[in-house]
Amino acid sequence: MKQKATVGGKSFFFNVIFVVLNLVGLTFVVLGAQKQFESFYLLFSFIGFTTMAIAAAGLFIFSGRLMMSNISRVIVGSIFIVSGLVKANDPIGFSYKLEEYFEDGALAFRLKELFGAPGFSLEFLITSALTLSVIICIIEIVLGVLLIIGGKLKLVAWISVFMMAFFTFLTWHTANCNPEKKFKDRNTYSFSDGSAQMKLGEIKTNKSIHIVAKTSSTLVVDEMMTPQCVSDCGCFGDAMKGSIGRSLTPTESLWKDLVLMYLLLWIFLAQWITEPNTSRQNLVFVSFSVVFMTFFSWLFSWYFIVFFGFLLVIAALWMKRVGGVIFGNYYGSVVINSLMLISLTSYVLLYEPLKDYRPYAVGKNLWKQMNDGVEGKYESTFVLRNLKTGKKEVYSQKEYIEDENLWDTKKFKFLKGSQREIIPARLATVTEQFDPFLAVSDLTPSDLAFDEVVKQLKRNVKEGEDSVKEISLRSYVAHVDQIVILSVKRLSDANWNEISNYKAIAKACKKRSIPFIMITNAAPSDLKKFRKKYGMYIPIFLNDETELKAISRSNPCLLVVRHGIVTSKFAHRSTPDVHWFLKNSIK
Repeated sequence: MKQKATVGGKSFFFNVIFVVLNLVGLTFVVLGAQKQFESFYLLFSFIGFTTMAIAAAGLFIFSGRLMMSNISRVIVGSIFIVSGLVKANDPIGFSYKLEEYFEDGALAFRLKELFGAPGFSLEFLITSALTLSVIICIIEIVLGVLLIIGGKLKLVAWISVFMMAFFTFLTWHTANCNPEKKFKDRNTYSFSDGSAQMKLGEIKTNKSIHIVAKTSSTLVVDEMMTPQCVSDCGCFGDAMKGSIGRSLTPTESLWKDLVLMYLLLWIFLAQWITEPNTSRQNLVFVSFSVVFMTFFSWLFSWYFIVFFGFLLVIAALWMKRVGGVIFGNYYGSVVINSLMLISLTSYVLLYEPLKDYRPYAVGKNLWKQMNDGVEGKYESTFVLRNLKTGKKEVYSQKEYIEDENLWDTKKFKFLKGSQREIIPARLATVTEQFDPFLAVSDLTPSDLAFDEVVKQLKRNVKEGEDSVKEISLRSYVAHVDQIVILSVKRLSDANWNEISNYKAIAKACKKRSIPFIMITNAAPSDLKKFRKKYGMYIPIFLNDETELKAISRSNPCLLVVRHGIVTSKFAHRSTPDVHWFLKNSIK
């Protein structure tokens, strides 16, 4: 009879040492690959891989796979729950990231290259991005819970490895995307809008464009295009950027996935000797996972993560215990977790994220975030060959500029120049994309009744700047004593069930000399129709839709800004009546 595998294996003491060595070695490998430790790359890699190899051999010799698998289950399961909950808190934001990947020049270009299929496209998935966003979040969290409680580990191990393989490919693609590289793409142009005629004209001078098919209505061509590189994989949504000031870089995201994949491989290798958790094991696993999730809750300044994560685990165990014949198993655990997560995502889809990590969250200072960018600092070096000695010599930018002898082509031959980043540049949190504006030629009587518009027009005339074409409220919004903003990310599909409340609030604000404006992204003709349909004769300014999506997931959304600080924010379904609004949100 085969002996049952135990956590301690042949030696609990030695297996603990090998597990620790394995994790230490993994840490050295990861650190060595990071930019800040590039000078120690060879040393850290040697130490890391050697330690990991010795530890792995020891774990197999002393039958310590189960111990390593258990440690991995706690780490991976907790990260799955944390990562999934952060994205489930803002599934619309995650869907925007998926849409970026589904665009034709993003992830599809890599698959076009791999399979030699220029006509391949993922754009058909864009319309399903939100649904996929919710499904991915739920699967990730449920897998995390099952890893912790030891449910259906063989099936979970297979699914987790395949899922992680896909995400690792995704982050590898992101980290290695070259925006200057060309790839063959198949595009369709229409004769009705004139794009096909323009492309035919381009073909005459560009020999790299080849006609695949031509009909009376469309033109299909193969042409060389540049990829659309995604700068942020969205692994932790906006949580990391909103809490510690930046997201993981593409390279860091790749290494995060490689670490998870490595840990998952230990789970996969031990799946045949792993038994479902006992009650005592559940107590240990859940306790350690709570500690792990508490760390991330602290990091992301949101303790709902550990609270709801713990609730999910307890609910899964409870359902297995009391679910009876039908639900008294791990499938019942999946069902109750899925229902809890559907409830969570439904709520945030109807309203706003429970925790708002975006720059326009309540309490955020817009002016401060407009000016928190960092200008990068770089060091240039130049490599030249000394024609007299034949040796390569390296000079700093200052030395190269000040020493004219180095420019003498009879003495030196220029080989190459390079630039090293000393201080990385960072865009301001609120970029120039936030700029509510309106062309002077499009000003309506409602806009001309707005004091700030009149002031800017008069100031332009006074300063002799009659040629100014636009009115901008970027600085005004960040400095005015108080302003109420109705943010509408898309005018065409906005929910106007609360239009009577908006009109009442606008009227009350006007009576109290409080600016009330709307920001959206629409053509002047559409704004004219909107005003006429709803009788909403207020100043309306335009802004880039990408930034409007960041202001609010709700469409529309009401904000109050005082001295540049967002003090109130209401999704359209939670819009208060005018009396409550005046009493609680207006000074």
